[in-house]
This record gives sequence, structure tokens and C-alpha cells, in this order.
Amino acid sequence: MEKEVLKKVTFYELAQEWLQYKKNNIKEPSYLNYKFIIESKFKRELGEKNIEELLEYNFNYYIENLMSELCRKSVKDIVAVLKSILKYAELKYEINFKLSLISSPSIYKKEVEVLDDKERKILEKYCIKQKEDLKTLGIIISLYTGLRIGEVCALKWKDINFEHRYINVTSTIQRVYIGKRDTKVIRDTPKTLKSIRKIPLSKVLYETLKPMAKNFSQEDFVLTGEKEKWVEPLGYRYTYRQILKECQIKYKKFHALRHTFATRCVKVGMDVKSLSEVLGHANPTVTLNVYIHSSFETKNKFINRL
Repeated sequence: MEKEVLKKVTFYELAQEWLQYKKNNIKEPSYLNYKFIIESKFKRELGEKNIEELLEYNFNYYIENLMSELCRKSVKDIVAVLKSILKYAELKYEINFKLSLISSPSIYKKEVEVLDDKERKILEKYCIKQKEDLKTLGIIISLYTGLRIGEVCALKWKDINFEHRYINVTSTIQRVYIGKRDTKVIRDTPKTLKSIRKIPLSKVLYETLKPMAKNFSQEDFVLTGEKEKWVEPLGYRYTYRQILKECQIKYKKFHALRHTFATRCVKVGMDVKSLSEVLGHANPTVTLNVYIHSSFETKNKFINRL
């Protein structure tokens, strides 16, 4: 490739070209997230550098500076976008950034956070008792289906099939950045096809939700009982936190409800493939890595047989 061409194209121009290339193959939230990263993380430091300068640039030093400001997960996501842009440049301009030498932070696996049986029963009892406050329903639904918070917020009464007893998960709600300080809420299909799924309706959920369904139209959101009004995840996390306080339960993230559901499924013997499909995981390996592990008691039992 001619050096003059490499001097003319800046990183920012390259990133915009890459973004346009990706646009038709990704969902709007992903597109907006990539755009936000380019504008807020790349533009100031890398934006005016041309490709020839980038070939000599110390990306690892740049990543090290990011690590001092952001959590490892955020930096890992930023590096993934950076490498994808540089890979695009490699293919287009027949150059080599030696991407394997650009480091990406490791993410340490955290222990799955769950509610213990006592906490779960207290929370479940409270939510069923207060079910006329529709927002409590999302907690019960997540405890018995493992729905993510965005999926709970997007749930409509039409998604609950009482005749055949299943919940149809087809949408999610999330707030995304569209600028440094601007955000918007998007209701869309889930990110992957595996996340579009049917989940059997447990007896507890059926008996809790069925009597209430007659009070709402099919198009009403479950958490609001209104057609044009939904609850977004940020607001629902606050509601969830307040309910935990009411129940005098130590705070755990909303995602702990999903983990609690999955852990209970494992304990009663659900096979990995079925659990993976219920949770909407991309593949059973994800389920295995997160939830399937033997207890210390199990290990102790076998070792003592030696």
C-alpha cells in the first residue's frame, strides 16, 4: 500500500468507516455502544493519528492508561472494538498491526451470587402478598424463569401463554449511550437468537399471574399494566433495591435472581442443555462454566472413599 494513502487516513475516519461497515450486521444497541466508545474513548487520543503513525503507536501504553481509569470489563470491551477496527484496516490496506501483541485485560471469574433459601422465601412471600403492586411481579417472574432484567421490563401480558403454560421471551429493554451525556431507551429483540425462547410456566407463577391477567389487555406491559408505558432497567433496579430493604435482605444485584433460579434448577437435576435453552445462553458451555460445579461436600465424600 502506498505510504501517501496511509498518511491521509486518520484513525477517526477509519473508525467511522468500520462503524458503517458493521451497521447492517449488528443491532442498534451494539451500534450505539460502538459509536459511544469511538467518540468518548478513541477520538481524543487516537482520532487525529494517521494509519502510518498508528503502525508505530504503543497501544499497550494506551490500554494501561485506560486500566487506571476504568474497570477491567470496560477496558476489555474497548480493546475488542479497537482490535476490530485495526483488523478492518489490515484487510483494507494490506498492513499488519501485530494484533496478537496488543494486550487485553483478563476478567477474573467471580463466584455466582445467589439468594439463600431463607432470603428467597422471604422475598417470594413478600412479592406474592404485594402482587397488586405490579412491579413486584418482575421479581417473582425472574425467580421462576431466570429472565434478565431487560427481558422482565419488556414483558407484556400477551407473552404469557396460560393455556399452554409458558412465557415467550422475544424482547428486551435497555438504555444506551448516544453521546457523552445523552442516552435513550430501546425496546428491541434480544441480542442473540438463543435469547428468543419459550420458558415453561411454573405452578407458582401460573397461580400468581393467571387471576391478574383478566385485568389487562394483551398489549399492556406486565410491570405497569399500561400499553404505552414501560419501566426501564435502571428504574427497576431501584425498585428492587427498595423491596430488598423492606424484606431486610442484604443487597444483591438483580442478576442474583437469575443465578438463584439456575442454581435451583441444577439442584433438582435439570440437564445442562435444557437449562442452557431456558436461560437463553449462546451454548451449553456457558451454562457449564457458570453453574455446574461440585460442592466441597461432594469432593470430600469421594476423597474419603480413597
